[in-house]
Amino acid sequence: MKFTPLLTLVVFWFIQTATAQTEPIGLIEIPQGKIYIRLFDETPKHRDSFIQLAKAGYWDSLTFNRVIPNFVAQGGCPDTEEGFNDLEYLLEPEFVRGITHVYGAVGAGRDNNPDKLSARCQFYIVQNKNGLHRLDGDYTVFGQVIKGMDIVDRIVYEKRDETDEPLSPITLKVKIINLSKSEIEKLLDS
Repeated sequence: MKFTPLLTLVVFWFIQTATAQTEPIGLIEIPQGKIYIRLFDETPKHRDSFIQLAKAGYWDSLTFNRVIPNFVAQGGCPDTEEGFNDLEYLLEPEFVRGITHVYGAVGAGRDNNPDKLSARCQFYIVQNKNGLHRLDGDYTVFGQVIKGMDIVDRIVYEKRDETDEPLSPITLKVKIINLSKSEIEKLLDS
């Protein structure tokens, strides 16, 4: 098939339109199953950071290193000086009215720094069915699980040590998939 300028333009338009109508979704694959996360446009620094680290394979050698029933499943870098002090891994907070710590909310971990800077290498998923609203305004929420909370509910009950680290590592593979509105709706319905 020979591409004419008009055909080339139509193909280019089709590709651009198809790409523009998709949304980046975080996909966390663990041995127990898959967790799909909608990333919020209202928190662009945290959203973009999550996308960048996922595309770079940052978390693919790490684990859910802290699981606590009725609290959170936390993954990424462990609580280390590098994770909390390396400027490359710190983000200004993005607190947004109406985006709170509800069941399934995805937030950025941090230490007790007074500026409430997020450690972008660490994320958590709220597992408490009533939410964790005491964290609102202190930790940035940048996403919401849209499918896979049954997996999160399961892993917080894994046997763990005194620091709440699972005795059997829960390995992570985090990537970004682009889904259309209808594909997202199918996920929500399944």
